[in-house]
Amino acid sequence: MSPSSKPNVRESAIAGTWYPGSAPALRRAVEGYLDQVTPITLPGRVLALISPHAGYAYSGPTAAHAYAQVRGAPIRRVVLLGPLHRPIWGSRPGAFMTPTEDAYRTPLGDVPVDHDFIAQLGARVTLTPVRGDEEHSLEIELPFLQVALDAFTLAPIMLGEQIGDPGAAARVDALAAALAELADEDTLFVASTDLSHLDNYADVVRIDRRLVDLVAAFDVDGLSAALRAGEVQACGATGLVAALKTAQKLGATGALVLAHTTSGDVTGDQRPGAYCVGYLAAAAYR
Repeated sequence: MSPSSKPNVRESAIAGTWYPGSAPALRRAVEGYLDQVTPITLPGRVLALISPHAGYAYSGPTAAHAYAQVRGAPIRRVVLLGPLHRPIWGSRPGAFMTPTEDAYRTPLGDVPVDHDFIAQLGARVTLTPVRGDEEHSLEIELPFLQVALDAFTLAPIMLGEQIGDPGAAARVDALAAALAELADEDTLFVASTDLSHLDNYADVVRIDRRLVDLVAAFDVDGLSAALRAGEVQACGATGLVAALKTAQKLGATGALVLAHTTSGDVTGDQRPGAYCVGYLAAAAYR
């Protein structure tokens, strides 16, 4: 096979480390997490999910609470929003970055990238094309989506700025408006984010509680303001606000917090000075 004929696929960057590296083991793990969750009956259709992005040993059970809500749902497109944790070699970061690859690969198979949707989005907001990313915040969600849903296409968006950066709020509003304009009844939005990263379990629980309460109240403006002021923490804050604003524009009437945990709950290490990260699963519905 010549170099030009090689499949244009974004290979897994974290299989075998952040989640199991073989298809059977990965499917067993994800199905096991999902089978432990009883979905909650919501008063309307799920428009957006919030899910964590740590290794499955830490946040997999929490993520399952989000994806159990859409298990078997007739979703044909997933718009996945996550933060950029590491630079992409040879690429200049932008506010909103999308891959040039045609598919994302996990041990469970390839997920096709919806370039038509991305092109329509790019006609409305500025998108920066990138190639060869190793970003985990998007990939970590894919096996759950692959197990929970039938065939779907993916519109991955990496967000390269913080919610408090100059002009970020206006750009997030524009992104949400564009996404809402392009969405159809088969589209699901997923915000990939962890919450507080601190050296104190009690502080993580306390600070996260305010964020969780704002999500539960579906107070998107209040959440955005608290994030910009540094009163609450979420590494995927920009995507979180974008997803909830999009759901709001699509007529979402509320959000349900499905699970809130921390790495300290998993490891049992809740001593002052021990590093701790917060995890949230939630769903916005109409």
